Amino acid sequence: MRVHVVNVMRPEPGSAAQTLERFSEFSRKVEAHGFTGLWMTDSFGRGRPTLDPVVLMTVTAAVTKKIEVGTCVLQVPVRHPIELAHRLEGLHAMLGDRLMLGLGSGSTKADFDLVGADYDARFKTLMSSLELMKKAWRGEPVPGGQLTPWPGTEGGPAIMLGAWRNKRWIIFSAEQCQGWIASGLYSQPEELEVGMKIYRDAGGKRAVLANVIVDLKGGGENMPLGGRATVMLTGGEAAALDKLRRIKAVGFDDVLCMTNPEGLDDLARLRDAL
Repeated sequence: MRVHVVNVMRPEPGSAAQTLERFSEFSRKVEAHGFTGLWMTDSFGRGRPTLDPVVLMTVTAAVTKKIEVGTCVLQVPVRHPIELAHRLEGLHAMLGDRLMLGLGSGSTKADFDLVGADYDARFKTLMSSLELMKKAWRGEPVPGGQLTPWPGTEGGPAIMLGAWRNKRWIIFSAEQCQGWIASGLYSQPEELEVGMKIYRDAGGKRAVLANVIVDLKGGGENMPLGGRATVMLTGGEAAALDKLRRIKAVGFDDVLCMTNPEGLDDLARLRDAL
């Protein structure tokens, strides 16, 4: 099972320019520690400062050479599909096969309200947007004209779908996408086992468990959901390693871990022990 890092960098007092160096250095450290990839989350209307994941991925693309760079996951329905396809085409041109594009419907109404999008129609919007984006990446006509693909990006990047519980979307990810991304924040362990069977039975190849909080010195209180996530690597190194082995036993090919920059050494020890 491959071990990746999810960005959870928080703002610090100082000039905005310092953010670039902080995040660049974090990206370099993730690669230097030998992790498989660095992934970005996507939120903007939830009462805390965040940075756009495509911007962060662009920085990581510029300062690393080997690691995968992904989203877990990018909310498609809160953005115009053709404009989004164009931005992601730029990432594809720069990253090539290193781009791991996790897409999803979104899970939090506050993000939709901020941009005036229809939260209740998010699944329908996701489906129609994915169809338009794929057409755009192929250079096919779309309403209003067509997007001319950048050479080398024709057809678009590989897509993984974020699907927490819905059987229909898990099967869709197996049949129509290159991977399934499950949630360590919201999915119960038994749901992950059921979802894995659905995914593998449908022919799914790459199964990813995202946003697994790692805190060997506490209970994840300073991480997303304040230590109330459903899957966390906490309770000390031995307990965390046991939980990591359980994730592997379920059948996940990759685990994406949320850890502070100072926790990279702890996560590397867990990975090596696994």
